[in-house]
Amino acid sequence: MRAVWWPVALAAAAGAGAELAGTALLATAAWLLARAAQQPGLAALAVAIVAVRAFALLRGTLRYAERLTGHRAALRALARLRERVYAALVPLAPGGLPGWRRAQLLHRMVTDTEAVQDLVVRCLVPAAGAALAGGLGLVVLAALSPSSVPPLLAALVGTGLVLPACAGRHRRRTAGADDTAVAVTATDLLDGAAELAAYGAEPAALAAADAAHADRAGRERTEARVAGLLTAVGIALQGLAAASATVLATRAGGPAVAVVALTTLVALEPSLALPVAARRLVDARAALRRVRAVLAAPAPVAEPATPLPVPAGPVEITIRDLRVRYADDRAPALDGVSVDVRPGSRLVVTGPSGSGKSTLLAALRRFVAPAAGTIRLDGTPLDAYAGVDVRRLIGGVGEEAYLFDTTLAANLRLGDPDATDDQLRAVLRRVGLGDRFAGELATELGQDGSTLSGGERQRVLLARALLADPQVLLLDEPTEGLPAADADRLLRDLLTATAGRTTILVSHDPAARAHADQLLDLGAAVGPRQISRSCRGAAS
Repeated sequence: MRAVWWPVALAAAAGAGAELAGTALLATAAWLLARAAQQPGLAALAVAIVAVRAFALLRGTLRYAERLTGHRAALRALARLRERVYAALVPLAPGGLPGWRRAQLLHRMVTDTEAVQDLVVRCLVPAAGAALAGGLGLVVLAALSPSSVPPLLAALVGTGLVLPACAGRHRRRTAGADDTAVAVTATDLLDGAAELAAYGAEPAALAAADAAHADRAGRERTEARVAGLLTAVGIALQGLAAASATVLATRAGGPAVAVVALTTLVALEPSLALPVAARRLVDARAALRRVRAVLAAPAPVAEPATPLPVPAGPVEITIRDLRVRYADDRAPALDGVSVDVRPGSRLVVTGPSGSGKSTLLAALRRFVAPAAGTIRLDGTPLDAYAGVDVRRLIGGVGEEAYLFDTTLAANLRLGDPDATDDQLRAVLRRVGLGDRFAGELATELGQDGSTLSGGERQRVLLARALLADPQVLLLDEPTEGLPAADADRLLRDLLTATAGRTTILVSHDPAARAHADQLLDLGAAVGPRQISRSCRGAAS
């Protein structure tokens, strides 16, 4: 918000100006009608006629300026906040996100960050408009009929302070439950449908979803009843204030009576929206607290105070006595690993589940910090470099790699946003997909590549990794879950596409061993604790 305070201030000023122009329009129009009923000369009405037209045009212009400026500021703030959230999530993955479910993180990334729009469009601007409209109404009434000021002032206190305070207090009470429960249960049902059916857990999952929906619906019904009650009270206060001010203004007589009546109504109109703004403010503050928790989450790997520039050419990786331990495990996930990876060579890492293969790749990308031992690039410790620079140098296809529900070209350009169509087609040919997608870069891939076969999905992920052009390419179980014939064909194409590039391949496939310049077998270091931790992670 601090980054966009100037356009927010302009939007608030334009909104307040529109309210003032509206108040002046009705006050002038009321005077014009009442004065015209007395049948004066046209010259006596000329100024009022011009003023009515001017205020009408000014009101529409300022309202448009308020919407344009306010929404532009809100969208700028939203974009900046989402960038910050995404940048904060990158170093947390995969070891720094144990406290959040996937649906909760998606809720923070999409819904919670949109709270900045509510702050601008539905909280700050309406509050500024209500304050200035009410203030101008008091000034007009004080000039025409001072005795009519108390009813308007009392109604402004009620609609502008008391009712919003009641709305905010009630919202804080009803918003105590986790608003992400519906999203979490829905995601579990959609993404975990096959697993729920396989384990016979569908009834329990549906019951949890029903309970979450029933709780949310009950709270929304209560909120709607309270909102309706507060709206009714606000309208009643507006009507009583207008009637009281009009009666008190009869002493002044003439056109002033009509001006006082309409001015009172218009001055109170913006404040009737403040109870809604108060509820929005409570929701926005709660949402931004959740976002702030993500931004404040400590990264599992500390960044160097003064990071060194990463080497420009092919690098040699030296690993000595590496040990990695997760916070929830007593036994290390990786213990005593030592290996040298020469530039341009191919290292194949094998071992059963839980032996630390993926942990080794995470340590190489600075997603987890070693408990002991060292990783060096050309003799320099890995922790001397910034994590983002290391991940540009050492990257590839991990177990968390994802294809988005968009076109093939858009998914590939995540590796290189500046890649041309010819470059995309060239990399598709390198991974064996030149015929499959010949000229069809606009093909929709579906959620996580649902329109592709398993082998095609892995090839697209490899193509994206090759576009990013890391010096060291990591491949984590690229043939897992594929039929033997497809796995052999994919493995051959992968090794052909990565020839001459430093490659670290994690694989259970015995065929991969034949293509290794070096073989690292982590199976001998497996203990029962590591296997149980891997099983818990797979189940979650």
